[in-house]
Amino acid sequence: MKALTQTDFHFPGQKSVYHGKVRDVYDINNDLLVMVATDRISAFDVILPKGIPFKGQVLNQIAAKFLDATSDIVPNWKLATPDPMVTVGLKCEGFRVEMIIRGYLTGSAWREYKNGCRELCGVKLPEGMKENQKFPTPIITPTTKAEAGHDENISKEEIIAQGLVSKEDYELMEKYTYALFARGTEMAAQKGLILVDTKYEFGKKDGKVYLIDEIHTPDSSRYFYADGYEEKFEKGEPQKQLSKEFVRQWLIDHGFMGKEGQQVPEMTDEYVDSVSERYIELYEHIVGEKFRKADEHDDLAARIEKNVTDYLNQK
Repeated sequence: MKALTQTDFHFPGQKSVYHGKVRDVYDINNDLLVMVATDRISAFDVILPKGIPFKGQVLNQIAAKFLDATSDIVPNWKLATPDPMVTVGLKCEGFRVEMIIRGYLTGSAWREYKNGCRELCGVKLPEGMKENQKFPTPIITPTTKAEAGHDENISKEEIIAQGLVSKEDYELMEKYTYALFARGTEMAAQKGLILVDTKYEFGKKDGKVYLIDEIHTPDSSRYFYADGYEEKFEKGEPQKQLSKEFVRQWLIDHGFMGKEGQQVPEMTDEYVDSVSERYIELYEHIVGEKFRKADEHDDLAARIEKNVTDYLNQK
């Protein structure tokens, strides 16, 4: 199976291209963005050496479905998906803050809590909580969006004081974040899932705040299976997760956590195929429909170039 790990397109009106860890973003006339979800996979801020077939299609199609399902809550950047791996949308000026919202005490928040931390990003945490316990109400723990390296935790007060986001815009983003998380939680529950935590990114265009980037995908969110949650929680057992945590765990088991001098373990074809199958399984659970593979015999880059060019030429 083929995977798209690099792109070098020349679309009509193209001004520039930004190659992210997973997405390649093409600027069209400083007005539109063509976001290509490649099959690259990253963990611990490192891009792994092999791509995962269909991963880009999975993430792009999940994000597109959730953007459509939440457009009544907040305006978003998406205009069209001219190819299974591509979203075209409005170019917004992104805020340099990611809105992370947590419904449960897990992941990095749990690691800090276990070490005695009782305040996260300015939010006070109750005493006596256990791993994977539900918060009384979801909490927002924003991070700065780093140009390079790791994002840093930051409080609402610091964001406003540093002028990263105005008070008015931040409070609107906060309102949207709670509403989007409530909708995501509801949609997950219908599929027998728990939306544990996720992140949203926002930007501004012509004075209006838009939701940008992806939402509720397994790369940006953590899901637990609702069935068995209580029992595992009571016994202090790890929850069954629906996220790319399984890739991180495989790397940790093979002695890799992105630290200096560590080698990425060998990714055999069998392992790559198993990750591809897990991503397809994630899609089917989260969306609740069968995943339809885009024609895998295509030259992926040629297909994308044609589909996007045809779309832009009709604009």
